[in-house]
Order: sequence, then structure tokens, then C-alpha cells
Amino acid sequence: MPSDFQVSRRQALAGLAALPLVSCTGGLSDAATGTMDTASAATRYPKPSLNALAQRGGRYFGSAIASTPGRTDAGSVQNPHYTDLIKAECGMVVPENEMKWQTVRPDPDTFDFSRMDDIAAWARTNKMALRGHTLLWHRPQWFPEWLNNYDYGANPVAEAERLVTEHIRAVTDRYRGVITSYDVVNEAIDHERNAPIETSLSRAMGSPEAVIDLAFSVAREQLPNGQLVYNDYMSWEPAHREHCDDVLRLLEGMMKRGTPVDALGIQSHIEMFEIDPATGVGPYAEREWRRFLDEVTGMGLRLLITEFDVKDKALPADIPERDRKIADYTRRYFDVMLDYDAHLDDILAWGMVDKFNWLQYFDPAERTDGLEVRGTPYSSDYEVKPMRTAIAQALIEAA
Repeated sequence: MPSDFQVSRRQALAGLAALPLVSCTGGLSDAATGTMDTASAATRYPKPSLNALAQRGGRYFGSAIASTPGRTDAGSVQNPHYTDLIKAECGMVVPENEMKWQTVRPDPDTFDFSRMDDIAAWARTNKMALRGHTLLWHRPQWFPEWLNNYDYGANPVAEAERLVTEHIRAVTDRYRGVITSYDVVNEAIDHERNAPIETSLSRAMGSPEAVIDLAFSVAREQLPNGQLVYNDYMSWEPAHREHCDDVLRLLEGMMKRGTPVDALGIQSHIEMFEIDPATGVGPYAEREWRRFLDEVTGMGLRLLITEFDVKDKALPADIPERDRKIADYTRRYFDVMLDYDAHLDDILAWGMVDKFNWLQYFDPAERTDGLEVRGTPYSSDYEVKPMRTAIAQALIEAA
């Protein structure tokens, strides 16, 4: 029998298909939908699609996508070459930055949904499922500046609660019936303290936990049958061991307090910053990673792969060799994650084409030789890479 969330997701797809396109001031805006020659696009990409393979396991394969009004040279709904690839391979999209407070909330009294509306409109037109990312990125460096410096007045608790509640209600009301799975809170760990991070909101409310609990509680009120996700970048590399422990403590505390969290979003920005001589790829702690996943699923939480890509900094410059190593590392990771088939929901890449992937300008991931990071399933020329083949084979064997 399908879960309430599965039923609500099917209803959301029906809602997307029926959603009218109206002006930005009144609702969802028109999005650019121009495409390459249809026959060319239909034959350019492999069949079956990654989404078709994922659907055999009852999940979506999807990707982040942006909105860049006035620009077509991006991984966005305005780029017809990119959207042809997304349509060929994906069944779900998630906004890259367009739902974050910095974009949606330019000041305390204003909501600007225009760019997010572009993505929602494109998803509707192309019958794509849509995830929400994120209702609260609980880190000061990713708050809009006004929120870091906000005057909470004589009753700071009430004012902070009002801001968070107002924000989550505004977003979820706008995309009601369209988005049923949200990253409610993103990256809430302070790695210096090994504890939830302090922000202006947490100082006003008394603790980070109070903010996190409020965000999930409001989201549950808004989405009784939705999937509410805590999303973070803990990973299987040995260097992430403490981060995994911190996330477990956070989740355990949420469960004890009755915080309505349904799933853990595992960003899966897997990395090769050094090479393990035994494997020829980046070091990974499989036993410890499985123990982490066992503890998460043992709490009754679902898993999602929310932002997959590969950091190839330690690999050689030679492209064929580098791509083989990336595919090897990818396959090892997917084989582990798909062992949790009964607990694993959707799989999303954080972009499908190298040149538009965020790792090109993320300093810790940039290569010392100045070459492009090759961390996505397709090259900058939209050519299939071994990584794509590795993902496809992992999905086939897991089905």
C-alpha cells in the first residue's frame, strides 16, 4: 500500500500538470521552453534514461536546475540545450538557489518568487516532479545580510518565530499541491563546536534546536502528508567521521523531542582529495558509512541522495583516465547506497553538465592544474561520460 507521502507526490504531479501559468505578480511566471531540434534531442542521449532506470526501483532520478533570466549560458530553464538533457534523463528537478532566503527574501517585508516560479512553470510544462530546497539554510554565511543584523525587538522569541513561520508558510502556500518533499533545514552543524550552529534566529529563540523544531513543526502543519527532510553534506570519506556523528546526535535529539522529520537528505558531494593506493580512487570508510546509514534508517528515517557530484582534485589530468576513476568511485558509492533500496527514495545530481556545476568555482574542489572539474554525468559538450554509465549500471543491477 502506498504511503501518504507517495499518494501526495502523485497528486503533486497531477497538480503540476494542471497548474495554470499566469503573470509573475499573480502566480507562476512563463518560462523559456525553446528546445533543440526534437529528433536530434531524442536520439542524442542514451535509452533508457536514468529516470526510467530509477523508476524500476520506485524512485525518481533528477537534477538541480537554475533560473537565469536573460541568460542562456547556464544550467537553467532558459538554456534549451540544457533543458533537453534534463528532459531526456530526469523525472524530477530541484532549484539550485532559487528557493533560498537570499533569493526569495531580499528584505524582511518582501518575497520575490519570480525565479522560483520560472522553475515551477518549466516543471509543469514538462511534467517534471519538483522538490523544495530549502526552507531554512541554518548558517549565518548563507543568511541574507538583513537577517544576520535583524533587530528582534523587545520580544525576540516571538519575533523570530514570526519570521520563520511567515517564511515557511509563504513558500509552502505558493507551491501547495506542487511540491511535497522539502529540505526543511539545510546544514545546521557548527564543525568547530560539533553542535548545531548559532545564528541570529537561534540567539533570539534561545537555541538552534528551537529554530530547527519550529521549522519542521510549521512545515508539518502546512504539509501533513509531505516529506520533511533534514539535508546535510556528511559523507563516506574518513574525514567526515565527526560530521556523521554530529548529524546522528542532531537527528537523535529531533526524534526524542518529537520533531516531525521524515528523512535524511545525503548531499553526496563525494570527494577525491587524495588517493588510496589500495583502490586507486579516493579513500572511503565503507564499514563506518554503513553503520551511519544503519543508525539513520534504524530511527525510521528515509534516505535521499539530494546533490550528487564528484570532486576529482587528486586525479590525474588525463581525461580518459580521470573519467574512469570517477566512474569507479561513483559505482562504488551507488552500490553501497542502493544496498539500502528499501529505505532510499529519490536520487538527484547537483547538475548534469560539467561547465555548469558549482564545483568549478568551489575553492576546496578546484584543481591545482586549473583544469575543469569533471564531476557530473555529462561533459561540457553534452557528451555522455563513464560516470553516467556507472550510475545506469548500478540502477540496473539494483532493480
